[in-house]
Amino acid sequence: MITSEWPMILFKPQGRIDLQGGMALSEQMSAVVPHQDQLWIIDLAQVDFMDSAGLVSLVQGLKVARQNGCRLVICNVQAPVRLVLELTQLDSVFEIFHTYEEIITAVNNPALVVAG
Repeated sequence: MITSEWPMILFKPQGRIDLQGGMALSEQMSAVVPHQDQLWIIDLAQVDFMDSAGLVSLVQGLKVARQNGCRLVICNVQAPVRLVLELTQLDSVFEIFHTYEEIITAVNNPALVVAG
């Protein structure tokens, strides 16, 4: 599901981000017309599994966002997914927030940096 409230785009994948789920997420992200300074949020609250194909979709999304002057952040990372991000050291590449609310607080107060 995508919720668009420019300049914020919310992606809420569900279940597994494997080859099939990763392709679906990539398709959702490619359907968005990026605008400078747009915030892309990937809420992983309902994702309980991610493999290397899922990581590829996240990294590709981050690359597209950055190339277009957008900011991509993720939140609500469940333990199995967090472990994958930590093992691949991608937890240091992505901006990770505990909750959606923390992102909103950080965006409304740019001096505040909250990372997971």
